[in-house]
This record gives sequence, C-alpha cells and structure tokens, in this order.
Amino acid sequence: MVCGLGWLAAMGTASAHGGSLAGGGRESLTIPTWLFLSTGGAAVGASFLLASFVTDRTFVERIHNWGRPLSGGFEGVLRLAGQLVGLGGLAAVFVVGFLGPTNARTNLAILLVWVGWWAGLAMTTYLVGNSWATLNPFKTLARLLPTLDRSYPARVGSWPAVGGLLVLVWVEVVSPLADQPRLLASVVAGYTVVTLVGALVFGPDDWFAHADPVERVFRYYGRFAPIGRGEDGLRLRLPGMDLSTPRLVDGPDEVAFVVALLWVTTYDGLVTTPAWRDLTTPLVDAGVPPHLLYPVALAVGFAGFLGVYRLAVRLSRDMSETYLAPTVLAQRFAPPLVAIAVGYHFAHYLGYFLVLAPSLAVALTSPFADPAVVPTIDLPAWFGAVALASVIIGHLVAIWVAHAAAYDLFPARLQAIRSQYPFIAVMVFYTMTSLWVVSQPEVALPHL
Repeated sequence: MVCGLGWLAAMGTASAHGGSLAGGGRESLTIPTWLFLSTGGAAVGASFLLASFVTDRTFVERIHNWGRPLSGGFEGVLRLAGQLVGLGGLAAVFVVGFLGPTNARTNLAILLVWVGWWAGLAMTTYLVGNSWATLNPFKTLARLLPTLDRSYPARVGSWPAVGGLLVLVWVEVVSPLADQPRLLASVVAGYTVVTLVGALVFGPDDWFAHADPVERVFRYYGRFAPIGRGEDGLRLRLPGMDLSTPRLVDGPDEVAFVVALLWVTTYDGLVTTPAWRDLTTPLVDAGVPPHLLYPVALAVGFAGFLGVYRLAVRLSRDMSETYLAPTVLAQRFAPPLVAIAVGYHFAHYLGYFLVLAPSLAVALTSPFADPAVVPTIDLPAWFGAVALASVIIGHLVAIWVAHAAAYDLFPARLQAIRSQYPFIAVMVFYTMTSLWVVSQPEVALPHL
C-alpha cells in the first residue's frame, strides 16, 4: 500500500486539488502585506475584547441553544433519494473516469470529484447542513454487505482518520489526480475497497464513526451548519453555535484530527505560493528529492500546528489556575478551530467552484462529450475580498465559541476570560497564517 502511494505521488505532473483546471485564483495584494496581516490579527484580538464584555451566562446559553425544529415528514423519501444520488455519483466517477474523455477540463469524473464534491458539496455542508451523511455511497454500500462485526480497538480511536486525512491530502496535492481521469477513478476504486473491507471487519457504524477520514471531515463541517440533527429531528440553529456542544471532541485523537483538518487546508494553499517555491528551490538544487519535500512539510507543519495548540492548553491551565486536566481543556477548546477551518476552506474553494461550475453543468448533461470550448466564469477583481472576509469571519465565530466554552467550563468570570488568552494568541497566529496564504499569488506546484 505504501509503495503504491509512493508510485502514485511520483508519477506525472501534480495540479494541487485541481488548481490547474481553474488556472489559479489568487493574486497579490496592492497594500503592504505586513499591514494587511496586522490588521487581520488586530481584528481577531479586538473581537476577543468585545466578547469578554459579554459575561451574562444566561445570554450566552440563550444564543447557543436557540433553534427551531424543521418538518421531517419527507425525511425517509429524501434519505432514499440522497442514497441513490450518492451511488449514481460514484458510478459516474467509475464509468466516465475510465471510459470518458481524457481531457481534465471536460471529464465529468474530474469535475464531479473536485468541483462538485470537494468544493461544492463541502461548502454546502457548513453553509446549509451535512448531506454527506446521507449521500455517502461508501456507507450505503457497506450497509448492504455482511459484516464480521469485530470489536473496534478502543486504543486506536480516531488515529486512522488522522493519518488517512494527511495521506489523502498529500496524494491530492502531489499526484496528477486532477489531470488524469483514469488515475482518479483508480484511486477512488482503491479507497472504496479499503473502506468496504474496514466496514466488513468492524461494522459500518464503528468504521465510519472512528476510522473513515472523509466521513469525519464532513461531520465536523456539518456541526458549523445552520441545519443539524437534534433529539427531535432536524433543527435550525445559528451557524457555528453547535460547536460549543460538550464532548463534541472526545480524546487526544479527535483533537489531533481537528488540528489536522485546519492544517491540511492551509497546506493545500501554502504549497502554491511563491514563498514555498523560493524556499524549496535551493533544496532541490542541492539534491533533495522534490517528492520528499511535500510529505515532510505536511508532517512537520501538522506537528507544528499541534504543538502550538498543546502549548496553548498548558498555558491556559496555568493562567486559569484550574484543577481541570490539560486533556479536558484541549478537548473543550478544539471545536472552535473547526470554524477557522471552515472560513479558510470557503476562502480557498469558493472562487474555484464558481469558475468551473459551468463546466460541471455541461459535463453533467453530456458526460461523454469532449467540447472544444469549455465554459468558465471570469470573477471580478473585487472577488478576492470575499475570500479574505471569510477567513476573518471564521476566526470571529471561533472566538465566540471559545468564549462560550470557557464560561461553560469555569465558574468564575475572570477565570474564564484568563483561560482564553493563550487560545486567542493561537487563533491570531492561525489567522495571520491563513491570511498570508490567501494574500499570495497562486503559482504552479514547483519541482513536480
């Protein structure tokens, strides 16, 4: 399996999550970068000061508990329709991927996976609700198969999902999955086999609850959405407020997954910046294999993001002078990071989705056609401000959710405020990192 992934990563020219389809979407800023970054960091810091004035616990609880039940009369029909749509999409990836046009800009499998699923469906997951829980064709197929129902090892937890997410993003970035439909269909087939075997051994419920990285990504994104599932069925709520639910993240493995979710989206943009090209060029010239740089950077960056977060946990415990264990603080303050990941994913993929949505629509109507002219949309010059604003908004929501979590954990108001100081510093660090990546012009992946 490892050798196969290495071969996959080494072949062809990579295109970084389909970026070559859209031709690059970021442009350099017309204002000094230091001023832009410091302004973004200051906005996050100022929002914390404003939130700290909200000390009425009843008011905080009222905001987070607000909701309205939604009618579920057609839920069974919608579930069946969603499962059929998911299976149809998976079948289309296989059929058109292997038999359709070889042009990446017109092949439905390429456009469906990168534009329709990883960009479009992922955005609807946090903007509307988690439909992947129903659409997931791998889960639908797994429930149709028998199972050995072996006990899932509790000590393993969600670490397979952490490793799986990092591996999937590495393969996505360094391999030509967005340029070669046959290769993409083969990778999806391999993922299908691994998933079904895991579900066969441990049962679908345990496998998708713990080990499957894609299911967990969409599950966390869905907790940000305004529509979610409560005890009484579907419920309308304020966006992001469900992230303050206790025990949403339970264990160091799930903390690591949330940090990985934040890091991989940052990494996806980082490797297409001129700074990454300038940093790696001397190393490649010195003889370092280019394909070694990308997984090393992925692992080192993840370790760095996780290390910074764990340092914040220790400092928070010291500042708040609490008896709570560091693991409790780490689990309670991890969900706000999902809001940051949401903001950056939206900034990273909105323009990409809008540019290529017409091409996806044409491919859906004529999946085996190979038109000479591929329709796209030219975005206006001001559109970059939308991406920058989404990063800031994601961090502002994260600060409010962390504020609510602190007031839920600590009995004293000053103690709750002090506990947030290290996490706010970490969020400012994450903010400035994300804004810097978004502000850089997008270049082709170097050395691949």
